[in-house]
Amino acid sequence: MKIVLCFAFISCLLAVTKLTFAQTVYAGESTVDKAKLAGLYLTIQGDGKQIEKDWETQLQTYGRTSSSRGTYRIPNASIPAISSEPINVISTVKSSRTSATIFASFDLGNGNLVTTGGTGYSAAEDLLKSFADKTLYGQEVRTAQGSFDDAQKNHQKTVRNGERLQHEIEQNAKEKDRLLKRLDDNAKELEQLTKDIATNKTEQETALTELESRKSNVEAVKSKKSN
Repeated sequence: MKIVLCFAFISCLLAVTKLTFAQTVYAGESTVDKAKLAGLYLTIQGDGKQIEKDWETQLQTYGRTSSSRGTYRIPNASIPAISSEPINVISTVKSSRTSATIFASFDLGNGNLVTTGGTGYSAAEDLLKSFADKTLYGQEVRTAQGSFDDAQKNHQKTVRNGERLQHEIEQNAKEKDRLLKRLDDNAKELEQLTKDIATNKTEQETALTELESRKSNVEAVKSKKSN
């Protein structure tokens, strides 16, 4: 119960803080398929492969997305915050084990790219920052969930161990009862053996007396013949 409450507290804390890490978005250029494009860059620390998956999922919400070797294209993207008309989006992602760098170029039409201070730049910047917050939040949740799962497995392990120990205690108690009964039976057997020994002594003495009597009788018979 304590583990569940602890996890719930962590989740609530994450939801409240919304990961206030400042994410820097900056303008720049990138060459994609031999074409130089203006756009925006964003580098996010964390599991690069997961960040790339999250970004691909985000792009798919804007329209039909095609991808090839880390390059994503959306020919008719719908992003009202940037433009009321469909736009062309090209994005690349370079990911590693510890980070991912996203480049996104937004073509408003006829090669009119979103650039610093131009139409749609502020909205594009907010879009990337919002994504950064979202993916980082997801990372924190997965980390917290992973820690919770580990703690839960450990708890279940200790419960199973406790059940095993309780079973062993019960078996030990049964064995003790069996041993006590054997001791009681053993004591009764010893008591009977002691009585039997006493009886046997009496029987030996009686048999010896009888033997001596018969011996005397034999000697008496033999002495008659000699006379």
